[in-house]
Amino acid sequence: MKILVCISHVPDTTSKINFINGDSEFDTNGVQFVINPNDEFGLTRAIWFQEQQGATVTVVNVGGPETEPTLRKALAIGANEAIRVNANPTDGFFVAKQLAEVIKNGGYDVIIAGKESLDYNGGMVPGMIAGILGYNFLNSCTSLTVDGTNVKAVREIDGGKETVATTLPLIIGGQKGLVEEKDLRIPNMRGIMTARTKALTILEPVAAPIETKAVKFEKPAPRSAVKLISADNLDELINLLHNEAKVI
Repeated sequence: MKILVCISHVPDTTSKINFINGDSEFDTNGVQFVINPNDEFGLTRAIWFQEQQGATVTVVNVGGPETEPTLRKALAIGANEAIRVNANPTDGFFVAKQLAEVIKNGGYDVIIAGKESLDYNGGMVPGMIAGILGYNFLNSCTSLTVDGTNVKAVREIDGGKETVATTLPLIIGGQKGLVEEKDLRIPNMRGIMTARTKALTILEPVAAPIETKAVKFEKPAPRSAVKLISADNLDELINLLHNEAKVI
């Protein structure tokens, strides 16, 4: 079984976010980048298939040379090889077209992507890839088992979970629950050293239209100061909730 794990290169959630060029561009200065958390759950599940069923695991990213440390970390965790499509990930459709080309040429059985990246939260790439290739697709996936070409998966739906049976080839949008957080892998020294010898292939992008463009970013409004009201002053509390907070 050949597994491809799509990796997004995203800012660490503890990073301080700023924008430049008239709030039209994300400022990467001083920002630590990591594997997108939803993708990390998928990578860990892929490594389980590698260890339990002899699968080969390839990781892929669309991005510039600055994303290679993230791919090397994925290799240190246990992926067999990595691919970097040498292009700026401008929008979801462009990224989906690049990944679809990699999948088409690589003959992968299972493609695992995070249901969304935690920087732009677009949530569109896995479904777009499936649409381009005509592959089966399951989103919000929290469990995945493969027996030959048969697949059983569990995905989150509004108000509960749904168990689904399907067949390969398959694309999933994974998330927290695909593996337990305690099972996430931290690269050890041996893995880091081995990662240096694993193949990292750089591919040039295929032509694809840019369908969307970020016009402006805006930070959430800062929280206002807290007002403390005496416990016996209910009239003032009601007045503030009604006239200022406008919640009653």
